[in-house]
Amino acid sequence: MQTLAAFFLSRRIKLPPAEQRLIEVEPGVPVLCHCHWQRERSSALTLIIVHGLEGSSESQYMLGIARNGLAAGMNVVRMNQRNCGGMDHCAPTLYNSSRSGDVAAVARNIVECDAVRGFVLIGFSMGGNLVLKLAGEWGSDGPAEFRGVAAVCPAVNLAAGADALHEPANRIYEYYFMLQLFRRFRRKTRLFPETFDASRLRGIKSLRDFDDRVTAYYCGFTGADDYYDRAAAAHVVDRIARPTLVIHAANDPFVRILPETRQKLLSNRNILYNESDDGGHCAFVGDRENSSKYDGRWAEREVVEFAKQFQ
Repeated sequence: MQTLAAFFLSRRIKLPPAEQRLIEVEPGVPVLCHCHWQRERSSALTLIIVHGLEGSSESQYMLGIARNGLAAGMNVVRMNQRNCGGMDHCAPTLYNSSRSGDVAAVARNIVECDAVRGFVLIGFSMGGNLVLKLAGEWGSDGPAEFRGVAAVCPAVNLAAGADALHEPANRIYEYYFMLQLFRRFRRKTRLFPETFDASRLRGIKSLRDFDDRVTAYYCGFTGADDYYDRAAAAHVVDRIARPTLVIHAANDPFVRILPETRQKLLSNRNILYNESDDGGHCAFVGDRENSSKYDGRWAEREVVEFAKQFQ
């Protein structure tokens, strides 16, 4: 109910116009970022937000974080992963859960071009895996401007999450993701017929099948198992050396945090791990508390509150 409510309940989020910036994450591969700046951008903390599977910079939680961050005096960068946000035509590549380097490239661009004094990474679901993976890869050697990271329902155990999506109770979610992924891949085959082959979609009946026959095949993995293993932030969360907030719901229908990963999160003194009983997947819809400034999206409020310590 939480998950579906967050998806279907309408919201009116008004943001000031954003600067649209194309940032190369590797040669010839740009991603589109929507940047909201405070008047003195170099002296304000910057939030870099990363969306989940088949999301974009226009996803509701991305807009909610942007509104809250701007109100708190922060710069906000809403990052589209490669292909997303209408960028399918830009390069013959696919986005996936291993591309933490894309987030690093965006952060590097913001630091170099805008001279910001500090930034916080924020990710939801697949984006949560990416920001935690990057923080773990950086370890204690991250940029001096890197202040912290927050992840909501991060898909850090990818194989477990893919298998959970295929459970009968979760088929509605798997069907939605599959529909979107099939549409995107067919667009890619029309745009880049010399690179992508639509026949690889034949016989695919699950997200694991898609990742095995499409994601792994075109992104340099030997199969779904290899992809899930090499892309999982679970392997590096124990190396995170900056303040970190992880929000997860015990009743998340398909993101699974395995016991050994949970123990790594709890054992790292830099990580505050908050697992609530309720919240669904990236939802956490609650009471508005009779405030016009709070629309009941608890996780969106909490990640910005977490970031305020670095201002």
